Amino acid sequence: MKITTIGLDIAKRFFHVVCCNKEGSLIKKKMLSRAQVLTFFQLQPTCLVALEACATSHYWAREIKKCGHEVKLIPPQHVKAFLIGNKNDYNDALAITVAAKQPHIKSVGIKSIEQQDNQAQHKARELAVRQRTALCNQIRGLIAEYGIVLSQGVNNVRKNIVLMLDEETTQLSGAFKVILTQLQKQLNSLDECIDVFGKTITESVKNNAICQRLLTIPGFGPMVSSGYFNEIGNGANYRKGRDVSASLGIVPRQHSSGGKDTLLGISKRGNSYLRCLLIQGAKAVVSRAGTKTDKLSQWINRIVQTRGHNRACVAYANKMARMAWAITVSGEEYSAV
Repeated sequence: MKITTIGLDIAKRFFHVVCCNKEGSLIKKKMLSRAQVLTFFQLQPTCLVALEACATSHYWAREIKKCGHEVKLIPPQHVKAFLIGNKNDYNDALAITVAAKQPHIKSVGIKSIEQQDNQAQHKARELAVRQRTALCNQIRGLIAEYGIVLSQGVNNVRKNIVLMLDEETTQLSGAFKVILTQLQKQLNSLDECIDVFGKTITESVKNNAICQRLLTIPGFGPMVSSGYFNEIGNGANYRKGRDVSASLGIVPRQHSSGGKDTLLGISKRGNSYLRCLLIQGAKAVVSRAGTKTDKLSQWINRIVQTRGHNRACVAYANKMARMAWAITVSGEEYSAV
């Protein structure tokens, strides 16, 4: 019987595959070591290969695609519903196969190496920012034990460390000043890392045609445009702009029943990092719209008056995501009407 669909449950060392025909019947199943995976798919007839969209899935999707197969990445939350029986690797792979055949389940776009490079830059910068925040909180907590309370904020901590390390400061012991000096070096090192990652992201945006077009949209800076490109790519995996904003969780959550539509707050699904960047960019535009008279600013001001500042920011973030998709797909730049 001809194999039409293969479900692959990926892991670090041992991979499990199930092969099914067009009726969905199981033909064979096999456990593979990491080194055997690509050799196995090179020997298989051209078919649909389905994987869960999880860690390392984009790498395997690209490599399996080179073997001539069609590859689909399925969101893990949609696979769970098709798991039958006890959870094991073969049943997981079979559930992936069943989910891949459902027309209403949307697959995840396969990221290019360029997208993953940019994503790594953002992840590394985000990690450094979290570490710096944790370090500043640790410094504030330690200093508070000596009766000195510092206000929140990296700049405030950075400025006060220099003053407290002054020889005239008698409230701190000499031993603690040695510790504080080392903590200051850590803080300076993290500041340097964040600066380097920020410059790297800015340089990558300059060499990316899609990001350059996104920069023409009000509220899109290098960080937002790069983050958007990492997640959406060329936009080919989305039918319309609303699908993009829905995947980022910037549309209302529904709880409708009996023909009565009930809309709640935004769903907050998808990439929370990119959603945060879009809303931050929207806040910069909304805060300056009050003094402007262009069509976009008038639209924003009407929402601010009727719905409030915060809802206006989310509404414009939604609009930003839709406009960005249109610009990404069309190849045009933003034009204010």
